[in-house]
Amino acid sequence: MKSYLAPVRSIVIALIILGVTQKTSAEIVEKIVAVVNDEIITLSDVNKFTERLKSGGLTDELLIPDEATKEAVMKSPDLLLQKLIDEKVMDSHVKKEGLSVTMDRVEQEIRNVAKRNNVSRDELKAALQERGVNFSQYQDFIKTGLERQGLIEKSVTSRIKVSEDDVISALAAAHGGLSDQAYEYTIAHIFFSSKKSGGVNAARTRAEAALKKLKDGGNFDQVASATSEDPNFEDGGMLGVFKSGEMQPELESVVSGLNAGDYTGVLPSRDGFHIVRLVKKHAIPDPRTEKEREKIRASLYEKAYKKQLNSWLELLRQDAFIRINPT
Repeated sequence: MKSYLAPVRSIVIALIILGVTQKTSAEIVEKIVAVVNDEIITLSDVNKFTERLKSGGLTDELLIPDEATKEAVMKSPDLLLQKLIDEKVMDSHVKKEGLSVTMDRVEQEIRNVAKRNNVSRDELKAALQERGVNFSQYQDFIKTGLERQGLIEKSVTSRIKVSEDDVISALAAAHGGLSDQAYEYTIAHIFFSSKKSGGVNAARTRAEAALKKLKDGGNFDQVASATSEDPNFEDGGMLGVFKSGEMQPELESVVSGLNAGDYTGVLPSRDGFHIVRLVKKHAIPDPRTEKEREKIRASLYEKAYKKQLNSWLELLRQDAFIRINPT
């Protein structure tokens, strides 16, 4: 592992020099709490961070995303120090990845913040001053936040995928199982018209002959091409895609029990007889819980984000030089 002790030693010496007053006695006015790569975290850093948390000052929402996290950090000195270490580790990787943002980008984000809050830039500046934050501090805060956000988007959020099946499974769990789960069916058919010569009985006979070919190992697409009497026949006897409730109830009750690739027996209809094959079956959101989908999706994303962010930060810590000094 690369040694960062030399630059740290220089920083320590500088702090000691700064700690010497004009009096004859020397007084060290700062304490190093931790060393992270070639940077230090001082007791003043810890105290300032604590004060910002208490007073509602500027804190990075990437690391302090909500009140629960904020309260937990304020109650635990170890967790508070970890957040400061995470900041140093992320900023180190920002430099390594070359993700620095320009002041133009910073100013653009400040304008966006002002617009979202329906205030002018000057009004935003005045509001910050009332909170004891000068504008150059705020610019630095925005710049650092954008750089960290870029790093996290590249390393964490771009890898998070919440599939429709994940959402549907969560919905089912929330409702204790969805017995009326909705599906989307892709179906094909072979049709035999009762309007042809011989009427209903002849049509049924032709349908049963086609079914026997299938049972004897015939390929559905080939049998459909050779025997189907559908005037709008498409390759493979493709009939279309239907959601739950869009087919005739009698047909849906049969098709819903099939596995993809299976086919029915001879089914009567108003105009003749069908043999229906289920090509594909895909779960879709239950209409009863449609309104909950985005809420569920957001919740799943948030859980995945927190989990992957914590894992990623742990890897960064393992790769960094970190020394925590005893209190």
